[in-house]
Amino acid sequence: MRKVALRFFFPALALSAIAFASSPARAQLVGDTPPTQQLANSPAADRPAQSTAKPAGNKRLSKDFTLQGDSLWTDTGIDLQPGEQIIVTAKGTVRYADAKSDNGPEGLSRGFKDLLRALPFNEAGRGALIARIGDADTSQAFLIGASKETISPIVGRFSLGINQAESDTADGTYTVHVDVYDAAATPGVAVRTVSKIVDTMPGIDNDLFTKIPRRIADKDGNPGDMINFLILGSEAAMQKVFTTAGWVKVDADVKGTLLHGILGSLSKESYLTMPMSPLYLFDRQQDYGWAHAEPISVVASRNHLRVWKAPFAVNGETLWVGAATHDVGFERDQRNNGVTHKIDPDIDLERDYVQKTLSSTGLVVEISHFLPKNPMKEAKTATGGSFHSNGQVLILKLADTTKDLSAVK
Repeated sequence: MRKVALRFFFPALALSAIAFASSPARAQLVGDTPPTQQLANSPAADRPAQSTAKPAGNKRLSKDFTLQGDSLWTDTGIDLQPGEQIIVTAKGTVRYADAKSDNGPEGLSRGFKDLLRALPFNEAGRGALIARIGDADTSQAFLIGASKETISPIVGRFSLGINQAESDTADGTYTVHVDVYDAAATPGVAVRTVSKIVDTMPGIDNDLFTKIPRRIADKDGNPGDMINFLILGSEAAMQKVFTTAGWVKVDADVKGTLLHGILGSLSKESYLTMPMSPLYLFDRQQDYGWAHAEPISVVASRNHLRVWKAPFAVNGETLWVGAATHDVGFERDQRNNGVTHKIDPDIDLERDYVQKTLSSTGLVVEISHFLPKNPMKEAKTATGGSFHSNGQVLILKLADTTKDLSAVK
């Protein structure tokens, strides 16, 4: 999983470092455990209870797995399609050395001490059975527990996991049964759209890019990051696609950061909302800042981006203009000899990361890339860091295509 970062108000650095010093890093959602063990020939008493659900359509496949207590993620080998129904049932127990008792697939209750533990799915307790659909770098974990029936919103590989850190080990196993039913089994269910790659989109042309600056700037007008993506869709759709993909809206000031840091710890959420420095486009600060990050590493590294609502519409739809970079460490700020974040000079990687995370939600209907005239391929940020690009701008059209009447004509 990639880890990347935000520029932020430097006085918060020491406070943030202290706040997270005692918190463990999130388990990396990369790699799979050894091949799963099939239980087809095991005694019925050793297999998990079957769901009582009776979908109307045809069962496409049925598989059984054993998850060892010291494993994190298990690749089931099941590739799901949009609209397919998955029914999962599980039983068994695992036992952590520091726990007072065994726990089942629902996981342990989280006590006060355990609130600081960072887990792949922080809404559930340690040891809970969880799952994800799609790429390890971008998919969001969800709770299975003892049983779960859900609809796959996207094309993606189905993985099962135990909600624990990489350093956790437990004795015991879970036995898990998975049934997959054809999409036809769930008529009337709203299935999220599979993103379609298109060569062109109406209104996305060089005339549009005469109205969009190639770069954002700091408060003194020094040119900075490159505009490398556009989003077409309402404000509600824009917010939904980012939050569904696991991006977190960033706080605007240090005071709010400190308060939310305390509340975030108590609500079991990894704190990602360190403030993002204001940059400018269309003569104003960013309308939204979004971040993807890991606990602790948020100080040094996280994915981050800024978006502005354009003062004009494209075919009646709201246009959001964005700049995304991947901060990888620290360097000297050439404007004032201070300290600032260093970006990965290959900024196309972050543009591609935005595409990957947002399209994985099933809320993006069309994806395109546009190469403006005289494309920007090399430059320096406002702080003096260099970057390079192939010059292409990512275009994402969201599933909510209702014309936003608030768009400025």
